[in-house]
Amino acid sequence: MKILVIDGHPDSDPARLCHALAGAYVTGAGDAGHDVRRIDVASLEFPLLRSAQEFKEATPPPAIRDAQDAVLWAEHLVLIYPLWLGTQPALLKGFLEQLFRPDFAFEPGGKGWPQSKLKGRSARVIVTMGMPAFAYRWIYGAHSLKSLERNILKFVGLGPIRETLFGSVEAADAPNREKWLKKVRGLGRDGA
Repeated sequence: MKILVIDGHPDSDPARLCHALAGAYVTGAGDAGHDVRRIDVASLEFPLLRSAQEFKEATPPPAIRDAQDAVLWAEHLVLIYPLWLGTQPALLKGFLEQLFRPDFAFEPGGKGWPQSKLKGRSARVIVTMGMPAFAYRWIYGAHSLKSLERNILKFVGLGPIRETLFGSVEAADAPNREKWLKKVRGLGRDGA
């Protein structure tokens, strides 16, 4: 399987759990013979979009064009990020706005509904957070994750979309971290 791992943590510090999870997924997938590519959003140079006209008409910068090529190549996308203020970090959101532009990710639909252009690709979203994962899901309703899945990923045609949540990561001890890395290596091996 052709797998694209998008590490959406905006801090390039290699000690971040998201970076370790992305590495674990890539290792597991590679060990199983999958063809894997990785994008580290923290290392990319791109401007934030500031108008609808830019979103629709501006030429994507080279880093975004390369990411778009990787998405077209992939059969399965893995998006990993930390929950910040209840949603994705701003840099990741800016990356997704640049990445999933009209005419690349969807065909604007004149009077009708826009047509998705990335059908046939599955996805997994892995989110780390300081709060317990059950609190995010059941007390807060996982609204930002649902919005990401419904309003961005499904909108452009990705599906099925599966999710993995790791909570209380700042309070976690080393055994939990190793357990999470092992789980994600397994997901990589399975191409899930």
